[in-house]
Amino acid sequence: MPSYRVTATVGALAPGVDPETILPTAADAGRELTTVEAWDVGVVRGQARITVRFLAEDNPAAFRVADHVCATTGALADIEGSAVTRRYGNRWYPIRRGERERSVMW
Repeated sequence: MPSYRVTATVGALAPGVDPETILPTAADAGRELTTVEAWDVGVVRGQARITVRFLAEDNPAAFRVADHVCATTGALADIEGSAVTRRYGNRWYPIRRGERERSVMW
């Protein structure tokens, strides 16, 4: 099964939300729908970004998981943007909603 990642930029937290709960909540949301392989938080250009890596059968299924992760996390903090990537070999490539499966790797 292919590996995907959703990366989301986290903005302002809702009142009373502990910042340490954001990443575990995102990973738990992914686990509700599929196997979560890894999760991480980083700071890029001064903004917090969470990444959840997970398994999905195809691109539409990956977007369902990513949407759920972002919606669940969005209840705790502003999500200012997100992206979904798929692993081909040892590289990650962005995918777009509605994009067909690639039959040839770059």
